[in-house]
Amino acid sequence: DFIKETINDFYRDKLNLISLKEALTNIHFPSDFEILEKAKRRVKFEEFLYLVTALYIVKSKIKKGKKMHRYIIKRNLLTPWKNKLGFEFTDDQKRAIKEIFNDLLSPYPMNRLIQGEVGSGKTVVALSGMLLAVENNYQSALLAPTEILAEQHYLNIKRMLEGLPINVSLLKGAIPMKEKNKIYKELENGEIDIIIGTHALLEEKVKFKYLSLVVIDEQHRFGVIQRSKLHQKGRNVDVLVMSATPIPRTLALSLWGDLDVSEIKELPKGRKKIKTYYMREEEAYRFLRKELEKGNQGFIVYPLIEESKKMELKSVMKQAEYLKKEIFPDFRCAILHGKLPPNEKEKIMIDFSRNLYDILISTTVIEVGIDVPNATVIIIEDAPRYGLSQLHQLRGRVGRGDKESYCILVGEPKNEEARRRIEILLRTTSGFEIAEEDLKLRGPGEYLGIKQHGITKFHIASLVNDTDILKEVRDFVFKELGEKIYSEEFYNLRKEVYRIYKGKFHLGRVS
Repeated sequence: DFIKETINDFYRDKLNLISLKEALTNIHFPSDFEILEKAKRRVKFEEFLYLVTALYIVKSKIKKGKKMHRYIIKRNLLTPWKNKLGFEFTDDQKRAIKEIFNDLLSPYPMNRLIQGEVGSGKTVVALSGMLLAVENNYQSALLAPTEILAEQHYLNIKRMLEGLPINVSLLKGAIPMKEKNKIYKELENGEIDIIIGTHALLEEKVKFKYLSLVVIDEQHRFGVIQRSKLHQKGRNVDVLVMSATPIPRTLALSLWGDLDVSEIKELPKGRKKIKTYYMREEEAYRFLRKELEKGNQGFIVYPLIEESKKMELKSVMKQAEYLKKEIFPDFRCAILHGKLPPNEKEKIMIDFSRNLYDILISTTVIEVGIDVPNATVIIIEDAPRYGLSQLHQLRGRVGRGDKESYCILVGEPKNEEARRRIEILLRTTSGFEIAEEDLKLRGPGEYLGIKQHGITKFHIASLVNDTDILKEVRDFVFKELGEKIYSEEFYNLRKEVYRIYKGKFHLGRVS
């Protein structure tokens, strides 16, 4: 009697599910194998049902708030901008732009995730949405996770908008107060059309005249909470999230059920695929030297997993000094490590991108998104110690221009899983394929750092192996039930959802 049924007979028959009571009894004491399978399927369905219902409630709350702002495609900025870009959009980019424009033109706020390969041109897609906002006299904000990324976006966007009457500004922690106050004032009186910044944009002092669109780069570094902070800066603003760490689609739809998903898989024309090799150290250094002699640049990365281990930092610094003096004495080397103050780190990165150094030796994972088109080689020392997604992100530091680029993995795998990671990397350059493999190797908890997503651990359902049931649940909740979820017959379901997810999502009250 304690077991409250959440799905009525009509829908259970339709979905071919046994009752919850029958399922829980037969999971513990099954009379035969067939009933055990049916019981498992029902319990998995139930576990996913709570998650997907919670996401539906979050999404429908967003959709209930209609936008105050309206867009009209005027093309007075979009057309001249597109004409001077100097390249054609790929089919994937065109589709993503169309999906964004459809969202923007709808009466409800956009909430969309664009995921794409490293270097697939997500920024230019997001920028077309920002231009539509500017055409309609609204403001846009781009939120980046680090100062160097914010600066890079700023320089890229300024370059792409050159010659157009658009005021673009950069707000980050490290600028003088006088300059900050000027930016605050210009944002509030509407002089700034597009603002790019870090967490500094979330501060109380930042007020807009009319913010209509927020673009967030690198989703997994900003939780739902921070997203909602920016929402509050405008009235039901449109939100676009960009991520270069692809997540398998079914999973993305479940984890960010409040987001619609666009995918960009093609690389722009002229981009060459990065070649990945596995070599001995001396061989790797000889390879790098050949590239440097052609006038190209290179990275050498050491996995200092624990920056706090003094011994390890010391040995890496010793190794870096050795490389600088003994192996590459005739080239300009810079050393980057986590103990450097942020402004010094930034200066080294910027100098490297301006070709003032030939080699960047780094003990930290080089910032996501740093663009150095002239860098054609990255050597990853002790590669088997990194996770798959991390290795793929690092590989994406090269191949940013039209030159042939190489990723060289060095180091002996200590176990089967490490060997498997190296094999996968040698086999494919597709971030989407790597995401699937990584998920299999590590499971979703590790892969996603699930705590930050507020997802309760499932007892028997698996986000990796049960994606077919997950998809069925999603279709059931989003397509079949919809607003019926708020009706009396689904009271038990809502009650259970609020009990499990109350503190984790902004669900409002049980009603």
